[in-house]
Amino acid sequence: MHTEKFDVLVIGAGVTGVGAALDAASRGLSVALVEARDFASGTSSRSSKLIHGGLRYLEQLEFPLVYEALRERGLLLTRLAPHLVRPVPFLVPLTERVWQRAYYGAGVALYDTMASVLGYGRGIPWHKHLTRRAARRRFPSLREDQLIGAIKYYDGQVDDARFVATMARTAASLGAAVATSTRVVEVLRDAREVVGVRVRDMESGETFDVAARTVIAATGVWSDDISELLGTAGRGLRVRASKGIHLVVPRAAISGDDGLILRTEKSVLFVIPWGGHWIIGTTDTDWQLDRAHPAASGRDIAYLLDHVNAVLDRPIRLSDIEGVYAGLRPLLSGESDETSKLSREHAVVEPMLGLMLVAGGKYTTYRVMAADVVDKAASRLPGTPPSRTDDLPLLGADGFEQMWSNRADLARRHGVPVGVLEHLLERYGSLSLDVLGLTADYPGPVEGAPEYLAAEVAYAALAEGALHLDDVLTRRTRISIETVHRGVESAPHVAQIMASVLGWSPEKLTNEITHYVARVEAERESQRMPDDQTADAARLGAPDVRGYAPEPAR
Repeated sequence: MHTEKFDVLVIGAGVTGVGAALDAASRGLSVALVEARDFASGTSSRSSKLIHGGLRYLEQLEFPLVYEALRERGLLLTRLAPHLVRPVPFLVPLTERVWQRAYYGAGVALYDTMASVLGYGRGIPWHKHLTRRAARRRFPSLREDQLIGAIKYYDGQVDDARFVATMARTAASLGAAVATSTRVVEVLRDAREVVGVRVRDMESGETFDVAARTVIAATGVWSDDISELLGTAGRGLRVRASKGIHLVVPRAAISGDDGLILRTEKSVLFVIPWGGHWIIGTTDTDWQLDRAHPAASGRDIAYLLDHVNAVLDRPIRLSDIEGVYAGLRPLLSGESDETSKLSREHAVVEPMLGLMLVAGGKYTTYRVMAADVVDKAASRLPGTPPSRTDDLPLLGADGFEQMWSNRADLARRHGVPVGVLEHLLERYGSLSLDVLGLTADYPGPVEGAPEYLAAEVAYAALAEGALHLDDVLTRRTRISIETVHRGVESAPHVAQIMASVLGWSPEKLTNEITHYVARVEAERESQRMPDDQTADAARLGAPDVRGYAPEPAR
């Protein structure tokens, strides 16, 4: 990055930015990708973990958006990332005997028909109508007075942070230069043209320039900041941040085989099976405070508990909650004062020659957004071929289906239980054997999180770009939201493994643990606060391990 002039430089390693880097690299362009923190450290690790067409958008008559998302869902399930994206069943509970079954049934039928007729329904079973008794068999925790039947349908599920990290590795395998902990502090111009950026290495403090023929900013809720760096505020994209929080509870807290999708007065509420856990979400509220670490307040948590407990026969209590996470959706600003009514479509603009901004959209349609913005950049790079990422499997996809079919034999040959191999295959695909190869040096599970192998921690530091304890506990694994201790009991063991791989000093190791424990305590404190302002203040009590300063209120 110090010496090369790149065809494309991408700012931001969320799903859209990494998607753009992969798209550009797959076209044969020279690519650099810079990220101030970690892969998917913002919105892209804090979603509902769904790859879905957006059933509720049919009701809003946004047929092109649903079509686009269903197409992408099909590609991800069957071609691009079958090891990371898999079908998940949902129930739509019915409480009225005639009109709801007809109304919701027609919507779900249209949803499935659009996917199937257009050729992108592969990998997803067709929906079914269920009687009350059948619905109760699938979800015994549903209160009897809350349904007269249900409709069962399928969407896709993904570990959002793992998906982004895998895509970044795929881009790097095609020649992209990828750097996390690399913050853009200035956009460089030659007269009226953008010619690169100045970045600060957040690990060493070094500042240097990166030259590029085109710059793509895929910075989500930070989109306005790029315009401000250029002094072009108002000429770029106006993005509003909508906060969505999720709760994670143990699988034993709710008796059910399928997920739930419920209507609330403001949004849609999901109860989603997630391995040995359930994810409950989400909220949809305007947020104008710190964007790096949005905080979930006690009011947010109470809102979700009130709504989910209205349909469960045994209420979820605060003591049941294992984890809480909050993320910010970057919504294109519109006429409405309600974030839930703002568009989920995306936009690409060129506020200054050589600079492209992309924002909006949804996780599922990241590939379309990436192709659109690289198409815009390619107009300045003659001879650039069209996008081909609709036929480019991510690392780990090739060979996955065969390994999954032969998993019992593979497990026997490698001396591990079948369940362990299934866990690895669903996280690494055909790269699982690389992780197993580390188990001799890093044996056993992670302390305090037996679902994960110690070898996975070593692999995260060796091969997946993890630089800090938080990167592993929060994004390469999901220990921070899947354990009651929020990863605190695992931190010393994980830090020791990372130290052995990355060569940390004893002081560095201690500092990493101290930072992580402080982060967890600040998050717990914020979740006891009554509103956004007090929750934000509590969360900012823990400094960022990469030396970020808190943002002023917007």
